[in-house]
Amino acid sequence: MTILSLHSEPVQDSWLDAYGHLNEAYYLVAFSNATWPLQAHFGIGTEYFDETGGAVYTLETHLRYLDEVRAPAQLDIKSMIFGSDAKRIHFGHIMEVDGRERATVEFMMLHYDTRAGRPGPMPDDVQQALKKAQLSELPDWVSRSIGLDKKK
Repeated sequence: MTILSLHSEPVQDSWLDAYGHLNEAYYLVAFSNATWPLQAHFGIGTEYFDETGGAVYTLETHLRYLDEVRAPAQLDIKSMIFGSDAKRIHFGHIMEVDGRERATVEFMMLHYDTRAGRPGPMPDDVQQALKKAQLSELPDWVSRSIGLDKKK
């Protein structure tokens, strides 16, 4: 099981809502901030973009809010790869504060060749590294859907 600890940052006062909680939008900001070092870890970060024009774009996001976050707090983000193919990466992050899970997110990302103007495959070494890092057992919150039970 590969769980990566690549990002941590403090809650900013400007991220707080009227109740003194971390505003819902800023959970995603912190998770997005954690995605950059994850991309760099696999060799598809900003340097890769500058050299090749290859980028990774978000297709879908599923964010779960589990517990409140109040300042001051240090947001510790853990990252995991759930699956990948030549052009897509399914991954997630867990946000912890003081060792307790506060939120989770999962992303589906698409590798895009900005110079060609279309999706394209990631380099073979990146694909292999993603496969090697993939969790053997997914957390129970991965690939869930949202909705109300339908009455029968």
